[in-house]
Amino acid sequence: MRFTHPDGSRVHLAYCTNVHPAEDIDGLLRQLQVFGGGIRAELDVDRLGVGLWLPAPLAAHLADHPDLDRLRATLDDHGLEVVTLNAFPYRGFHDPVVKKAVYSPDWVETRRLEYTLTCARLLARLLPDDAARGSISTVPLAWRAPWYSDRRLRAHELLDRLAEGLAKQTAETGRPIRVGLEPEPGCVVETVDDAIEQLSGIDTDHIGLCLDACHLAVAFEDPASAVRRLTDAGLPIVKTQASAALHAATPGDVATRQALSSYAEDRFLHQVRERGPSRIAEREDCLQVRTIGVDDLPEAVDGRRALRGTGPWRVHFHVPIHRRPEPPLESTRDELGETLDALLRGPAALTDHVEMETYTWSVLPQQQRPGSDAELVSGLAAELRWVADRMRRAGLEPT
Repeated sequence: MRFTHPDGSRVHLAYCTNVHPAEDIDGLLRQLQVFGGGIRAELDVDRLGVGLWLPAPLAAHLADHPDLDRLRATLDDHGLEVVTLNAFPYRGFHDPVVKKAVYSPDWVETRRLEYTLTCARLLARLLPDDAARGSISTVPLAWRAPWYSDRRLRAHELLDRLAEGLAKQTAETGRPIRVGLEPEPGCVVETVDDAIEQLSGIDTDHIGLCLDACHLAVAFEDPASAVRRLTDAGLPIVKTQASAALHAATPGDVATRQALSSYAEDRFLHQVRERGPSRIAEREDCLQVRTIGVDDLPEAVDGRRALRGTGPWRVHFHVPIHRRPEPPLESTRDELGETLDALLRGPAALTDHVEMETYTWSVLPQQQRPGSDAELVSGLAAELRWVADRMRRAGLEPT
């Protein structure tokens, strides 16, 4: 789906295919036919953007194989286009237990560099002819520990090599590709301030941030302030992930704890942050929020380090955007709207790729999960419809 900003630039909207478990070429093509084609038909749009997730073995396979032509043909046949890839999960994103394994390999390992450059080569060949550029999202350096000075130096060395590789590819193909590191709770880069500190000195022509609205909300960051600080620091927002977190206004309440427990599951990590009682003014242009947190929902609810629940909780659980959770729980959908406004409502578009990313449909509480492919198609289409409507309210026009 394409939109035009009042400044004349084009903004792409896609849905991320990491919601689907396929990790081989046949599974990928089927998911594009069934879900991509199905969502496009339900939305009745000429073109549907898909943010492809290509696991590392599949990306390596496609890099020098005729199956890439099959992929391009399937995209064309079903009215689908690709301007962005999700290269955060390396492989096995729908294994029975993922948790912290999703951060491996991190940006201290050459495998992460090789995978990202392979994805960049593939994206350059998948981009529509009239697309200005492509984007790729990736791990926010690493999980927070261990993170010593030697690991930081190694990560920056690999990011420099990434920028060099992207620059060389652009010179050869004429198709610019940018990579965005995605701040996430518990990682070396968790907040906007972490990003500004940890990514100082990177090549911002080729590397910037992927701003995930769920992650931003979990940290209780104000969207307008976060976007302003990134812009002032010169860090480009190469991609935005439209997503909503789980919010509990009264986590100390027994009924709320029971409702939260229904979202605890074994596959993904659901970091929890509790907002402190006061906002701390550190700079005139920035109000920081004090938070405490733990690394997974079961630990927050009744673990050894269970959170007290004296302040509201935000949970890193990407809940469907178009519908609100059952009370007493809520979502950060309103904060997602504020994030889109901060990026798109001004005189210039501060991002040109928006990717709707709700990958948790299969691990929602049992009664909320789709019972068929058709129900999942309808749910994903409804989420995209909500995001598209919010983009129109920000002043963008469908094209």
